[in-house]
Amino acid sequence: MNTDDVTDFESFIQFVKWLASDRADEVAKERVASSSPRGPDAEGWENGTIEDFLEAATAWAVDVRNKSGQDPEPTWRELARFLHAGKIYE
Repeated sequence: MNTDDVTDFESFIQFVKWLASDRADEVAKERVASSSPRGPDAEGWENGTIEDFLEAATAWAVDVRNKSGQDPEPTWRELARFLHAGKIYE
């Protein structure tokens, strides 16, 4: 699922469910064959703990704000982008 697919509450909930399922798939794959410690895991997750996930999402939000000079519009899509950043942002 893509963050661009998030347009309202229902699609946001679907995105969160997808993100949780994506993480569960990654954990299962990593149990079978671990990825390199220097790159993302099997499903592209850079941050495997809740602490790292939230830190990355927060860093992404601050970087986006600093680059644009504006606060993003608080929409369901922006919230989904925030959560997705927790997965991939380093």
